[in-house]
Amino acid sequence: MEHGPFPEAVPARKVTVVGSELVESYTVYIIDVTDGLHRWTMKHRYSDFYELHEKLTAEKKVDRHLLPPKKILGKNSKSLVERRQKELELYLQTLLQQFPEATPTPLAYFLHFHLYEINGITAALAEELFHKGEQLLQAGEVFSLRPLQLYSVSQQLRLATPTCLSGDARTDLGHILDFTCRLRYLKISGSRGPVGTSNIQETSLPFDLSVFKSLLQIEISDCSSQQIQGLPSLRASLATLNLHRSTESMMSVLVPEASEFPQWEPEGAEPGCPVTALVPIWRHLTTLDMSHNRIGAVDDSVKLIPKVEFLDLSYNQLSSVENLQHLYSLVHVDLSYNRLRSLEAAHTRLGNIKTLSLAGNQLETLSGLSKLYSLVNLDLSHNQLAQLEEIRNIGALPCLEKLNLSSNPMCIIPDYRTKVLAQFGDRAAEVSLDCRATTEKELDTVEVLKAIQKAKEVKDRMSSSDKKISEDSRASAAPPASSSSSSSSCPSQGLTSREDDPDPPDTPPPLDAKPPPNISDTHLLSAEPAQDILAGCMVMSG
Repeated sequence: MEHGPFPEAVPARKVTVVGSELVESYTVYIIDVTDGLHRWTMKHRYSDFYELHEKLTAEKKVDRHLLPPKKILGKNSKSLVERRQKELELYLQTLLQQFPEATPTPLAYFLHFHLYEINGITAALAEELFHKGEQLLQAGEVFSLRPLQLYSVSQQLRLATPTCLSGDARTDLGHILDFTCRLRYLKISGSRGPVGTSNIQETSLPFDLSVFKSLLQIEISDCSSQQIQGLPSLRASLATLNLHRSTESMMSVLVPEASEFPQWEPEGAEPGCPVTALVPIWRHLTTLDMSHNRIGAVDDSVKLIPKVEFLDLSYNQLSSVENLQHLYSLVHVDLSYNRLRSLEAAHTRLGNIKTLSLAGNQLETLSGLSKLYSLVNLDLSHNQLAQLEEIRNIGALPCLEKLNLSSNPMCIIPDYRTKVLAQFGDRAAEVSLDCRATTEKELDTVEVLKAIQKAKEVKDRMSSSDKKISEDSRASAAPPASSSSSSSSCPSQGLTSREDDPDPPDTPPPLDAKPPPNISDTHLLSAEPAQDILAGCMVMSG
C-alpha cells in the first residue's frame, strides 16, 4: 500500500488547552490535540476531567492528587480559569507521557482518539464488532464504514503492530478481520471537507479493500479512485458495484492495472497485438452504477464486465457512446443527463435492451433508435425534440410500452398526445405516454387522425400514379430523333426540291380530315405540334 498521511512510527502526541468559554453557568475548556500531521479540537468542562480521573484512578492507579481540586467560590473568575487552564493542560500532558502507546480507553475517548487517531479508531471498531458483528452478518445488513476507518485498519496491518495494544481482548484487531472476511454488503461514504473538528482530509487517505473476501455488493461515494486500492481482489465475488462522485474514468476503477500495464487484454481473449498483461474479468458483476461522476467516455474497460445487465452512467459528461457492443447481456441502460446530441445506429451498441433512459440530454433526432426492437421503456424527457416527425423513428418498435417525452419543445404542439400516439398505429392503446395511460377519447381521436392520414396517403399515391402515367405517355408519344428531323424537313423539301422527291403525293389530303386527338383525352400529342404538321402538309399540296 502507498504511504499514507500518517507516519509509520507512532508520532509524538501533543495536547494543549488553548482557551476557555463560559457556557451558561459553567466554564468549558478548549483542548487541542496534535498527532503527527493531524490535529483536532474538543471541549470539556471540569466535571468531565473529574469523571475521567475517577476512572483512571480506579483502573490504572493514577495518582489521585494529579488533578487540580474543585473550587466552589469564584469558580468562574478570570484568574481562577486561567490558572486552572494551565493545570489541566499539565494534567493531560502527564497522562500522555505515562501512557505513550497503550492509551487507556477512558483517556482515548476523552481526547477523541476513537474518532481521529489510528489506534483509537481500530480499537473502537473492533469493540463494536465484538459486540454486534455476528448479529450484523446473520441479518445480512449493509455495513457502513468511513475511509478514515478503512485507512486506519490498513495502516495497522501494514505496520505489523500488536493486534491489541491496550490489552483489552474486546479491542483486538482480529475481530475486524474476521468480520471483513465474511461481510457481504459494504457501504463506504467519504467526505469532501475536513473530518469533524480535525484537519484530516479523507480523500487523501488510501485504503485497501483486499481484506474483504466475500463481498457481493459495494457502494462507494465521495472518495477518489486513486485512494481505493484492492478493487481487483473483488472480481471473483462482486455482483453489484456502485460508485458515485469518485472518478473521472471507468478505466481507473475497472482496470486499475492499466496504469502499470497500458497494453492489457481481458483474460481468455485472443490478443491481436502484443500485450503486457492479461487481466481477469469481473466474473459475477451484473450491476454497475457509476452515476454522478465526471466520466467523459465509455472506454475499453467495459471488456472486463461482459455479464453486466444493468448499467447506469447517468449524470456524467458523455458526448458519445462507444464500446457498449462488448456488453452482450445488457438489459437496462441509463444514459440520462449527459451531453448526448444524437445516438446513431444504437442497436449496434445497445443490442437487445429493454429499458433505455436518455432524459436530460440534447437530442434533436431519434433516427438512431429505429431498430431497438426489444425496447419496452424509453425515457426521452428533457431533450430538444421539436418535430413530431421524429416519432416515426420509434413508432414501429413492436415492444415499446412506456414512452416519456415530457419537457421537450414538441409538447407545446396542439393535440400533442394524440398526434404522437397516432404514430404508433394499431398499437396506440398499448403505449403509455408521459406516465399516463391512453384514454378512450384519445383513442377515438387517434382513429380519426389515422383515417385522415390514410386518405391523404391514398390521394398522394393516386396523384403520383397519374403523374407517372402522364410522364410515360409523353415519352412514348415523342418521335425518334431521326424521324423527327425528317418530318420537320418534309414541308421545306416540298417547297424547294419537289423534283427530288421520288414519289410526290398526287393529291393533297382532304381538308375535312379529323383533327389530331385531344390532349385531355389521350395525353399523346399536344395541340400545337398537331396543327404544325397539318399546316405543313397543306402547304405541300399547294
